[in-house]
Amino acid sequence: MTVVELKDKLKLKAVNDVNDKEVEGVFISDMVSDVMAGASPGALWVTTQSHKNVVAAANLVDIAAVVVTRGKPVPDETIEMAKRAELTIFTTDLETYEFVGKLHEAGV
Repeated sequence: MTVVELKDKLKLKAVNDVNDKEVEGVFISDMVSDVMAGASPGALWVTTQSHKNVVAAANLVDIAAVVVTRGKPVPDETIEMAKRAELTIFTTDLETYEFVGKLHEAGV
């Protein structure tokens, strides 16, 4: 599934431009160090974190896109960094657990 297909299927809100990449798995963590140590390239990162270090870690690992759960706002500086890194950031009002269930239902 691609980032655009995921956006449409799960009705995600993009906070910046959507860069369509293939989603090749999911990584769930709120710790940047976990992502750097354990996430695979092409993964969709699901987190409650929205600070600018999320972009740095996602870029380092080549994450397909980031989903910020629980309706947390994404700061402007994070959005600007994500634009420069061509990293799509989505938000959802769902709790992480609920969102991951929807990912599973969608076949991701």
